[in-house]
Amino acid sequence: MTEDFLPLMGIDHVELWVGNARQAAHYYSKAFGFKVSAYRGPETKIRDKVSWLCEQGDIRYVFTGAQAPDHEIARHVLEHGDGVRDVALRVPDATRAWEETTKRGAESAVEPTVLEDDHGKVVRSAIKAYGDTIHSFIERENYSGPFLPGFRVEEAYADDGPEVGLQAIDHVVANVELGKMNEWVEFYANVMGFSQLVHFRDDQISTEYTALMSKVMWDGEGRVKFPINEPAEGKKKSQIEEYLDFYRSPGVQHIAMRTDGIVQTVEALRARGVRFITVPETYYADIAERVGEIDEDFEDLERLAILADRDEEGYLLQIFTKIQQDRPTVFFEVIERHGSQGFGLGNFKELFVAIEREQAERGNL
Repeated sequence: MTEDFLPLMGIDHVELWVGNARQAAHYYSKAFGFKVSAYRGPETKIRDKVSWLCEQGDIRYVFTGAQAPDHEIARHVLEHGDGVRDVALRVPDATRAWEETTKRGAESAVEPTVLEDDHGKVVRSAIKAYGDTIHSFIERENYSGPFLPGFRVEEAYADDGPEVGLQAIDHVVANVELGKMNEWVEFYANVMGFSQLVHFRDDQISTEYTALMSKVMWDGEGRVKFPINEPAEGKKKSQIEEYLDFYRSPGVQHIAMRTDGIVQTVEALRARGVRFITVPETYYADIAERVGEIDEDFEDLERLAILADRDEEGYLLQIFTKIQQDRPTVFFEVIERHGSQGFGLGNFKELFVAIEREQAERGNL
Protein backbone atom coordinates (compact mmCIF):
# COMPACT_ATOMS: atom_id res chain seq x y z
CA MET A 1 0.00 0.00 0.00
CA THR A 2 1.35 3.43 -1.00
CA GLU A 3 2.14 5.72 1.94
CA ASP A 4 -0.05 8.81 2.21
CA PHE A 5 2.63 11.50 2.10
CA LEU A 6 0.06 14.26 2.71
CA PRO A 7 -2.58 13.10 5.20
CA LEU A 8 -5.36 15.69 5.32
CA MET A 9 -7.82 16.06 8.18
CA GLY A 10 -10.09 18.40 6.22
CA ILE A 11 -10.46 22.08 5.35
CA ASP A 12 -9.35 24.04 8.41
CA HIS A 13 -10.66 27.41 7.25
CA VAL A 14 -11.05 29.66 4.23
CA GLU A 15 -9.61 33.18 4.39
CA LEU A 16 -11.00 35.95 2.21
CA TRP A 17 -9.11 39.18 1.68
CA VAL A 18 -11.65 41.97 1.55
CA GLY A 19 -11.97 45.74 1.41
CA ASN A 20 -13.71 46.04 4.79
CA ALA A 21 -13.35 43.03 7.08
CA ARG A 22 -15.66 44.33 9.80
CA GLN A 23 -18.51 44.88 7.34
CA ALA A 24 -17.92 41.52 5.63
CA ALA A 25 -18.11 39.69 8.96
CA HIS A 26 -21.29 41.55 9.82
CA TYR A 27 -22.84 40.67 6.46
CA TYR A 28 -22.09 36.95 6.68
CA SER A 29 -23.32 36.96 10.25
CA LYS A 30 -26.64 38.59 9.41
CA ALA A 31 -27.24 37.08 5.96
CA PHE A 32 -25.81 33.57 6.36
CA GLY A 33 -26.20 33.06 10.10
CA PHE A 34 -22.52 32.79 10.98
CA LYS A 35 -21.32 33.53 14.50
CA VAL A 36 -18.54 36.11 14.79
CA SER A 37 -16.31 34.40 17.32
CA ALA A 38 -12.75 35.79 17.19
CA TYR A 39 -10.82 38.89 16.17
CA ARG A 40 -7.26 40.07 15.64
CA GLY A 41 -6.02 43.56 14.95
CA PRO A 42 -4.35 46.52 16.65
CA GLU A 43 -6.01 45.61 19.97
CA THR A 44 -4.22 42.23 19.86
CA LYS A 45 -0.88 43.76 18.79
CA ILE A 46 -1.40 43.05 15.07
CA ARG A 47 -0.72 46.43 13.48
CA ASP A 48 -0.97 45.92 9.72
CA LYS A 49 -4.27 44.04 9.26
CA VAL A 50 -7.52 43.07 10.93
CA SER A 51 -9.30 39.71 10.79
CA TRP A 52 -12.69 38.50 11.92
CA LEU A 53 -13.47 34.79 12.32
CA CYS A 54 -17.00 33.65 11.46
CA GLU A 55 -18.12 30.11 12.35
CA GLN A 56 -21.09 27.85 11.68
CA GLY A 57 -20.97 24.10 12.18
CA ASP A 58 -17.47 23.06 11.08
CA ILE A 59 -17.20 25.99 8.64
CA ARG A 60 -14.70 28.73 9.44
CA TYR A 61 -14.36 31.85 7.30
CA VAL A 62 -11.76 34.48 8.10
CA PHE A 63 -12.33 37.96 6.66
CA THR A 64 -9.12 39.98 6.59
CA GLY A 65 -8.54 43.59 5.57
CA ALA A 66 -5.48 45.83 5.34
CA GLN A 67 -4.64 48.81 7.52
CA ALA A 68 -2.67 50.66 4.81
CA PRO A 69 -3.06 51.14 1.03
CA ASP A 70 0.37 49.69 0.20
CA HIS A 71 -0.22 46.42 2.08
CA GLU A 72 -0.33 43.20 0.01
CA ILE A 73 -3.94 42.66 1.13
CA ALA A 74 -4.94 46.09 -0.20
CA ARG A 75 -3.16 45.33 -3.49
CA HIS A 76 -4.93 41.95 -3.68
CA VAL A 77 -8.33 43.63 -3.18
CA LEU A 78 -7.49 46.31 -5.75
CA GLU A 79 -6.64 43.62 -8.29
CA HIS A 80 -9.28 40.99 -7.53
CA GLY A 81 -11.98 42.63 -5.44
CA ASP A 82 -13.11 40.67 -2.38
CA GLY A 83 -11.98 37.10 -2.90
CA VAL A 84 -10.54 33.92 -1.45
CA ARG A 85 -6.85 34.12 -0.61
CA ASP A 86 -6.33 30.90 1.37
CA VAL A 87 -8.04 27.50 1.32
CA ALA A 88 -6.32 26.23 4.47
CA LEU A 89 -5.98 22.50 5.13
CA ARG A 90 -5.64 20.89 8.54
CA VAL A 91 -2.75 18.44 8.79
CA PRO A 92 -1.07 16.48 11.58
CA ASP A 93 2.37 17.86 10.63
CA ALA A 94 2.62 21.20 8.83
CA THR A 95 6.38 20.99 8.44
CA ARG A 96 6.24 17.61 6.72
CA ALA A 97 3.31 18.75 4.54
CA TRP A 98 5.39 21.69 3.32
CA GLU A 99 8.48 19.52 2.76
CA GLU A 100 6.59 16.83 0.85
CA THR A 101 4.71 19.25 -1.41
CA THR A 102 7.63 21.57 -2.18
CA LYS A 103 9.92 18.68 -3.07
CA ARG A 104 7.23 17.53 -5.51
CA GLY A 105 7.21 20.88 -7.28
CA ALA A 106 5.01 23.23 -5.25
CA GLU A 107 6.24 26.78 -4.79
CA SER A 108 6.51 27.82 -1.16
CA ALA A 109 4.32 30.69 0.07
CA VAL A 110 5.17 30.42 3.79
CA GLU A 111 7.93 28.30 5.28
CA PRO A 112 6.98 26.33 8.42
CA THR A 113 6.37 28.89 11.15
CA VAL A 114 5.52 28.37 14.83
CA LEU A 115 2.83 30.72 16.17
CA GLU A 116 2.53 30.80 19.97
CA ASP A 117 0.55 32.43 22.75
CA ASP A 118 -0.71 31.49 26.22
CA HIS A 119 -2.98 28.82 24.72
CA GLY A 120 -0.17 26.84 23.09
CA LYS A 121 1.23 26.75 19.60
CA VAL A 122 0.17 26.31 15.98
CA VAL A 123 2.51 25.41 13.15
CA ARG A 124 1.62 26.94 9.77
CA SER A 125 3.18 26.59 6.34
CA ALA A 126 1.78 27.33 2.88
CA ILE A 127 2.22 26.66 -0.83
CA LYS A 128 1.05 28.60 -3.87
CA ALA A 129 -1.86 27.35 -5.99
CA TYR A 130 -3.76 28.86 -8.97
CA GLY A 131 -3.60 32.63 -9.41
CA ASP A 132 -2.91 34.35 -6.09
CA THR A 133 -4.58 31.57 -4.10
CA ILE A 134 -2.59 29.60 -1.53
CA HIS A 135 -3.07 26.47 0.55
CA SER A 136 -1.94 26.84 4.15
CA PHE A 137 -1.17 23.72 6.17
CA ILE A 138 -2.38 24.13 9.75
CA GLU A 139 -1.15 21.95 12.62
CA ARG A 140 -3.16 22.79 15.72
CA GLU A 141 -3.08 19.70 17.99
CA ASN A 142 -1.13 21.66 20.63
CA TYR A 143 -3.40 24.70 20.68
CA SER A 144 -6.47 25.39 22.82
CA GLY A 145 -7.15 29.04 21.95
CA PRO A 146 -10.10 30.55 20.09
CA PHE A 147 -8.62 30.06 16.60
CA LEU A 148 -4.97 31.02 16.02
CA PRO A 149 -2.39 32.87 18.12
CA GLY A 150 -3.04 36.60 17.80
CA PHE A 151 -6.82 36.19 17.93
CA ARG A 152 -9.03 36.96 20.92
CA VAL A 153 -12.52 35.73 21.65
CA GLU A 154 -15.07 38.18 20.29
CA GLU A 155 -18.61 38.69 21.48
CA ALA A 156 -20.97 37.62 18.71
CA TYR A 157 -23.32 40.11 17.07
CA ALA A 158 -26.88 39.98 18.36
CA ASP A 159 -28.83 37.78 15.96
CA ASP A 160 -32.59 37.31 15.91
CA GLY A 161 -32.65 35.62 12.50
CA PRO A 162 -33.72 32.00 11.95
CA GLU A 163 -31.21 29.17 12.48
CA VAL A 164 -29.54 28.33 9.16
CA GLY A 165 -28.00 24.92 9.79
CA LEU A 166 -24.92 24.97 7.54
CA GLN A 167 -22.55 22.23 8.69
CA ALA A 168 -19.36 21.93 6.64
CA ILE A 169 -17.59 22.95 3.45
CA ASP A 170 -18.41 20.33 0.83
CA HIS A 171 -16.14 21.53 -1.97
CA VAL A 172 -14.27 24.59 -3.24
CA VAL A 173 -14.40 25.37 -6.98
CA ALA A 174 -11.57 27.00 -8.96
CA ASN A 175 -11.80 28.83 -12.28
CA VAL A 176 -8.64 28.69 -14.42
CA GLU A 177 -7.74 29.85 -17.94
CA LEU A 178 -8.47 27.98 -21.14
CA GLY A 179 -5.98 25.14 -21.49
CA LYS A 180 -4.88 25.22 -17.84
CA MET A 181 -7.36 22.78 -16.25
CA ASN A 182 -5.21 19.71 -16.88
CA GLU A 183 -2.11 21.48 -15.56
CA TRP A 184 -3.85 22.02 -12.24
CA VAL A 185 -5.26 18.49 -12.28
CA GLU A 186 -1.66 17.28 -12.55
CA PHE A 187 -0.58 19.69 -9.80
CA TYR A 188 -3.08 18.26 -7.32
CA ALA A 189 -2.25 14.71 -8.42
CA ASN A 190 1.54 15.00 -8.33
CA VAL A 191 2.08 17.57 -5.58
CA MET A 192 -0.73 16.66 -3.18
CA GLY A 193 -1.53 13.06 -4.07
CA PHE A 194 -5.12 13.75 -5.13
CA SER A 195 -7.02 11.64 -7.64
CA GLN A 196 -9.69 12.54 -10.18
CA LEU A 197 -13.25 11.92 -9.02
CA VAL A 198 -15.34 13.32 -11.89
CA HIS A 199 -14.82 14.74 -15.39
CA PHE A 200 -17.46 16.95 -17.04
CA ARG A 201 -17.03 17.51 -20.79
CA ASP A 202 -17.94 20.69 -22.64
CA ASP A 203 -20.77 18.89 -24.47
CA GLN A 204 -22.30 18.09 -21.07
CA ILE A 205 -22.14 21.67 -19.75
CA SER A 206 -23.07 24.02 -22.55
CA THR A 207 -25.67 26.28 -24.13
CA GLU A 208 -26.10 27.57 -27.65
CA TYR A 209 -23.46 30.21 -26.90
CA THR A 210 -20.98 29.07 -24.23
CA ALA A 211 -19.55 26.03 -22.49
CA LEU A 212 -17.14 24.93 -19.78
CA MET A 213 -15.12 21.87 -18.85
CA SER A 214 -14.55 20.67 -15.31
CA LYS A 215 -12.60 18.00 -13.45
CA VAL A 216 -12.99 17.24 -9.75
CA MET A 217 -9.89 16.38 -7.72
CA TRP A 218 -10.20 14.91 -4.24
CA ASP A 219 -8.12 13.46 -1.43
CA GLY A 220 -9.67 9.99 -1.83
CA GLU A 221 -11.48 10.23 1.51
CA GLY A 222 -14.04 12.92 0.70
CA ARG A 223 -12.70 15.40 3.24
CA VAL A 224 -11.31 17.72 0.53
CA LYS A 225 -12.81 18.13 -2.96
CA PHE A 226 -11.60 20.68 -5.50
CA PRO A 227 -13.49 20.99 -8.81
CA ILE A 228 -11.47 22.87 -11.43
CA ASN A 229 -13.26 24.68 -14.28
CA GLU A 230 -11.92 26.09 -17.52
CA PRO A 231 -13.84 27.81 -20.32
CA ALA A 232 -14.51 25.98 -23.57
CA GLU A 233 -14.66 27.49 -27.02
CA GLY A 234 -18.07 29.04 -27.74
CA LYS A 235 -19.83 31.69 -29.78
CA LYS A 236 -19.80 34.15 -26.89
CA LYS A 237 -17.93 34.83 -23.65
CA SER A 238 -18.52 32.10 -21.05
CA GLN A 239 -19.24 32.70 -17.39
CA ILE A 240 -15.74 31.37 -16.62
CA GLU A 241 -14.21 33.97 -18.93
CA GLU A 242 -16.35 36.65 -17.28
CA TYR A 243 -14.97 35.59 -13.89
CA LEU A 244 -11.38 35.63 -15.19
CA ASP A 245 -11.90 39.09 -16.71
CA PHE A 246 -13.18 40.59 -13.47
CA TYR A 247 -11.09 38.64 -10.95
CA ARG A 248 -8.13 39.30 -13.26
CA SER A 249 -6.61 35.88 -12.60
CA PRO A 250 -7.62 32.32 -11.76
CA GLY A 251 -9.25 31.99 -8.36
CA VAL A 252 -12.03 30.49 -6.27
CA GLN A 253 -15.38 30.75 -8.05
CA HIS A 254 -17.65 29.33 -5.37
CA ILE A 255 -17.74 27.45 -2.10
CA ALA A 256 -20.33 24.73 -1.49
CA MET A 257 -21.63 24.37 2.06
CA ARG A 258 -23.35 21.22 3.24
CA THR A 259 -26.58 20.97 5.24
CA ASP A 260 -28.76 18.10 6.43
CA GLY A 261 -31.97 20.07 5.87
CA ILE A 262 -31.75 22.15 2.72
CA VAL A 263 -35.42 23.17 2.74
CA GLN A 264 -35.11 24.70 6.21
CA THR A 265 -31.68 26.14 5.40
CA VAL A 266 -32.86 27.89 2.24
CA GLU A 267 -36.01 29.16 3.96
CA ALA A 268 -33.80 30.67 6.67
CA LEU A 269 -31.35 32.19 4.19
CA ARG A 270 -34.17 33.71 2.13
CA ALA A 271 -35.68 35.14 5.30
CA ARG A 272 -32.28 36.69 6.07
CA GLY A 273 -32.16 38.34 2.65
CA VAL A 274 -29.89 35.99 0.68
CA ARG A 275 -30.85 35.90 -3.00
CA PHE A 276 -30.53 32.81 -5.17
CA ILE A 277 -30.29 32.03 -8.86
CA THR A 278 -33.62 30.71 -10.15
CA VAL A 279 -34.47 28.27 -12.94
CA PRO A 280 -37.59 28.19 -15.15
CA GLU A 281 -40.76 26.56 -13.80
CA THR A 282 -40.44 23.95 -16.56
CA TYR A 283 -37.50 22.46 -14.64
CA TYR A 284 -39.97 21.09 -12.10
CA ALA A 285 -42.52 19.72 -14.60
CA ASP A 286 -40.99 16.23 -14.72
CA ILE A 287 -38.70 16.37 -11.67
CA ALA A 288 -40.38 13.42 -9.94
CA GLU A 289 -39.79 11.20 -12.97
CA ARG A 290 -36.18 12.37 -13.41
CA VAL A 291 -35.11 12.11 -9.79
CA GLY A 292 -37.38 9.42 -8.35
CA GLU A 293 -38.44 9.08 -4.73
CA ILE A 294 -36.88 11.51 -2.27
CA ASP A 295 -37.51 12.37 1.38
CA GLU A 296 -38.40 15.98 0.60
CA ASP A 297 -41.59 17.44 -0.85
CA PHE A 298 -41.20 18.39 -4.53
CA GLU A 299 -43.49 21.37 -3.93
CA ASP A 300 -40.97 22.72 -1.42
CA LEU A 301 -38.17 22.35 -3.94
CA GLU A 302 -40.11 24.28 -6.58
CA ARG A 303 -41.22 26.95 -4.10
CA LEU A 304 -37.62 27.56 -3.05
CA ALA A 305 -35.95 26.94 -6.47
CA ILE A 306 -33.88 24.02 -5.14
CA LEU A 307 -32.39 21.69 -7.76
CA ALA A 308 -32.31 17.88 -7.50
CA ASP A 309 -30.23 15.22 -9.20
CA ARG A 310 -29.73 11.46 -8.85
CA ASP A 311 -26.90 9.10 -9.73
CA GLU A 312 -26.20 5.44 -9.04
CA GLU A 313 -25.22 6.20 -5.44
CA GLY A 314 -28.21 8.29 -4.42
CA TYR A 315 -29.48 11.84 -4.84
CA LEU A 316 -28.48 15.36 -3.97
CA LEU A 317 -30.22 18.71 -3.59
CA GLN A 318 -28.47 22.01 -4.33
CA ILE A 319 -28.99 25.72 -4.85
CA PHE A 320 -26.67 28.59 -5.79
CA THR A 321 -26.64 32.14 -4.46
CA LYS A 322 -26.33 35.17 -6.62
CA ILE A 323 -22.93 36.90 -6.74
CA GLN A 324 -21.97 38.06 -3.25
CA GLN A 325 -19.91 41.17 -4.05
CA ASP A 326 -19.78 43.93 -6.64
CA ARG A 327 -17.68 42.08 -9.21
CA PRO A 328 -19.26 39.02 -10.91
CA THR A 329 -16.90 36.58 -9.23
CA VAL A 330 -17.54 34.69 -5.97
CA PHE A 331 -20.82 33.04 -5.00
CA PHE A 332 -21.93 30.17 -2.73
CA GLU A 333 -23.72 26.85 -3.05
CA VAL A 334 -25.85 25.02 -0.49
CA ILE A 335 -25.92 21.25 -0.94
CA GLU A 336 -27.56 18.29 0.79
CA ARG A 337 -26.37 14.79 -0.05
CA HIS A 338 -28.34 11.57 0.23
CA GLY A 339 -25.73 9.03 -0.84
CA SER A 340 -24.67 10.83 -4.01
CA GLN A 341 -21.08 12.00 -4.07
CA GLY A 342 -21.60 13.71 -7.43
CA PHE A 343 -21.95 17.37 -8.35
CA GLY A 344 -25.37 17.59 -9.96
CA LEU A 345 -24.51 16.87 -13.59
CA GLY A 346 -28.23 16.72 -14.36
CA ASN A 347 -28.58 20.28 -13.09
CA PHE A 348 -25.60 21.80 -14.84
CA LYS A 349 -27.45 22.73 -18.02
CA GLU A 350 -30.23 24.59 -16.18
CA LEU A 351 -27.75 26.23 -13.86
CA PHE A 352 -25.52 27.23 -16.75
CA VAL A 353 -28.44 28.82 -18.58
CA ALA A 354 -29.54 30.67 -15.42
CA ILE A 355 -26.06 32.09 -14.80
CA GLU A 356 -25.72 32.99 -18.47
CA ARG A 357 -29.03 34.90 -18.25
CA GLU A 358 -27.65 37.02 -15.39
CA GLN A 359 -24.37 37.43 -17.27
CA ALA A 360 -26.31 38.82 -20.24
CA GLU A 361 -28.04 41.33 -17.92
CA ARG A 362 -24.58 42.59 -16.92
CA GLY A 363 -23.66 43.02 -20.60
CA ASN A 364 -20.80 40.51 -20.34
CA LEU A 365 -22.07 37.62 -22.51
